[in-house]
Amino acid sequence: MVPAAQMRWGIDSAALRDTWRTLVATRGLVWAVGVLAVLRLGFEPTAQAPADVRPFGWLGSLLTLPATPWDAGHYVAIADRGYDEPLRAAFFPLYPLLARAAGAPLGSPLLGALLVALAAFAVALYLLHRLVALEAGERYAGPALLAVALFPTAFFFSALYTESLFLALSVGAFYAARRQRWAMAALCGALAAATRNTGVLLLVPLALLPCARRRDRLWLAAVPAGLVAYLAYWAHRGDAWAPFNAQKTYWFRSFEPFGGLVHGAWDGAVSLAQIAAGPAHHVLAAPTPQQAGQLAAPLTLATVNLTDLAFVAFALVALAGVARRLPRAYAAYTAVALAVAVSAPTAYEPLMSLPRYVAVLFPLQVWLAMWAVDRGRLAQTLTVSAAGLALLSAEFATWRWVA
Repeated sequence: MVPAAQMRWGIDSAALRDTWRTLVATRGLVWAVGVLAVLRLGFEPTAQAPADVRPFGWLGSLLTLPATPWDAGHYVAIADRGYDEPLRAAFFPLYPLLARAAGAPLGSPLLGALLVALAAFAVALYLLHRLVALEAGERYAGPALLAVALFPTAFFFSALYTESLFLALSVGAFYAARRQRWAMAALCGALAAATRNTGVLLLVPLALLPCARRRDRLWLAAVPAGLVAYLAYWAHRGDAWAPFNAQKTYWFRSFEPFGGLVHGAWDGAVSLAQIAAGPAHHVLAAPTPQQAGQLAAPLTLATVNLTDLAFVAFALVALAGVARRLPRAYAAYTAVALAVAVSAPTAYEPLMSLPRYVAVLFPLQVWLAMWAVDRGRLAQTLTVSAAGLALLSAEFATWRWVA
């Protein structure tokens, strides 16, 4: 028998209200901080924004800057011209395809990409509200949205990156499965795998959900379809493994089980020594400028390494909380996703992008919200998180390296 809560259909007015308020308030914070930071601090001196993210002149570029640094240029370029350079094979196709479709009536793939990112984030928040209410109760649903949207790296949810789309699809897969909509859950999983290769990891939690019956699990065979389709595209172009080869060749990533965690912990310890030594001394061998750009500055690299390690520490603590408070499927999903994230280190920043990856592992933020609500510390928790979001949003908008 399916519980009545799972059978409820239609629009949930409370979820819609909380979604709207959270979206407007948090994206307003990200945009205001980003624009003010650019006006006050200017760009990082070595930053070179590509023309793809500067099509509107000075004012238009200023207003879109909170969304367009770093990898955003690759997604806009793919939406505009396709995979015209080998390094862009590392960027999976669903987000730029949707950006191209949304941008066609607007005459701008950049605006299309921004529209998709914001719409996907709204969908993700709404579905998350429904999912948390189903799993933990209504009292945690609104706080969970705030914990996700005010997470220190949540500015990526409105940037021209895949974070918001991947979050919407992963939450959608969980929610559809909990509602016994297994075909929809499999479709969300397949689309997530076409957004990022790690979308295939949704197989693990979907198979572990206690509501899954044997015939339901047959649908899950469709989850890898997104990844398979993308590899087939590159096989047609002559190299089926081009997405992974691009990561190795251009981003210096290599597969090493838990290597990022091991090297990241070591570099974190060395980074503390670097900060103590000061900028005049390279305690840690500096990467070449070709590899790391502004990260060649020793104190900058030390700060980045320690920031990455802090996000790992949070993720591990929160994972333990998820295992205690939520069904095992949520802990399994978070554990395998973290394991993959710390097993692809780069040569110069072992835990590169980890703060960004942690942002989409929504069970971590759901646990944080539950913990804060139960202890009467929600306001304090969200204030600290929002301060981190403001700081990192300013860094990101001005092209300082964040994640």
